[in-house]
Amino acid sequence: MARGSGVPAEIKDILNKLTIEELPIQGKRVFIRADFNVPIDGNMMITDDRRIRSTLPTINYAIDEGAKVILASHLGRPKGKPDPRYSLAPVAKRLQRLLNKEVVFASDCIGPQVENLVEKMKPGDVLVLENLRYHAGEEKNDEIFAKALARLADFYVNDAFGAAHRLHASTGGITKFLPSAAGFLMKKEIEYLKGAVETPVRPFVAILGGSKVSGKIGVLEHLADKVDKVIVGGGMAFTFIKAMGYEVGDSLCETDMLELAGNIVTKLRQNNVKFYLPVDCVIAQTVEAGAETKIVTTQEIPKGWRALDIGPASVKLFSAALQDAKTIIWNGPMGVFEIDAFSRGTYAIAHSVADAYAMTIIGGGDTDFAVHKAGVTDAMSFISTGGGASLQLLEGKDLPGIAALTDRDTQA
Repeated sequence: MARGSGVPAEIKDILNKLTIEELPIQGKRVFIRADFNVPIDGNMMITDDRRIRSTLPTINYAIDEGAKVILASHLGRPKGKPDPRYSLAPVAKRLQRLLNKEVVFASDCIGPQVENLVEKMKPGDVLVLENLRYHAGEEKNDEIFAKALARLADFYVNDAFGAAHRLHASTGGITKFLPSAAGFLMKKEIEYLKGAVETPVRPFVAILGGSKVSGKIGVLEHLADKVDKVIVGGGMAFTFIKAMGYEVGDSLCETDMLELAGNIVTKLRQNNVKFYLPVDCVIAQTVEAGAETKIVTTQEIPKGWRALDIGPASVKLFSAALQDAKTIIWNGPMGVFEIDAFSRGTYAIAHSVADAYAMTIIGGGDTDFAVHKAGVTDAMSFISTGGGASLQLLEGKDLPGIAALTDRDTQA
């Protein structure tokens, strides 16, 4: 079955962007924009450091090259002012343990004190800056703030794929003032998605879940002539089910998306793409632990009840559809998996994906967390560090953090 091989422009463009290996960073100051937006509990302890560990190849390369390594990131939403709940101090502490070397922490990310710390750095030293979002200029892509960041370094490396879909001072503005390149994680993220979209081993299956169709409709439209099968679960499935003429009780349904959902189904069918929706579901009257639950077919959801997970028949149907898959992209859970009563569908699909003899790419965000909770992380080929960025990439949209990097043919 023939499928289109069109590739988003930014996937092709990364092949023409500088990477860290092409920068003469020996003895130089290198500003690495990382994605250290990790979960931190009430005791300021990091509960999952995978995003930190994902950037270690880039950091270690810069250290081994004798660069002066300056690391910057956002964490949470401190709304443009200092908030101790979102300090990167725990990140610096964890990074020191992971690198097994001293890591200095700066109490701000710009200003004379930070510049003084940078001035004292020796080759191989590592400095972590405080949360970029303590300054309103970060999210506003303010040129003055971007210049202040750029003054700290000779080169800029973006290894924050999770923030590549945002045009902020540390992902966009700073590149106007420094030679800029992609880090190893950024390159790896794009190459995996490039391989999946451009030259997948077939059958190629996309699994999409989560709450809203509006958040994934662009992905469906873009992949409609590229995939062999589409599996849709989660709350977004019931907009499609409603569009097909069935009642969905009080289940989540975006009525303003019904026509578009119907058009997507038509397009998939015209392209001979096999399209799977839940055939049964777990329902409840309230979204809370301890609520009474029932399993019904998707055509028998009564008023006053809402579907909150796929049922056992849907698990069997979806798992069977994955058995011959050779490439799988999964983005979005099958239900409200944070509550045990509505988690079985998501975890069952996680195990089915893990058991498939396929290249498996997990789209970050909630799906990453679900795979981790299911205990099958190590069985996946690749887990993206950026849910929103991976979605935008799969939609064929531009990622500003990639577009801003220096092209090889414009290098001085």
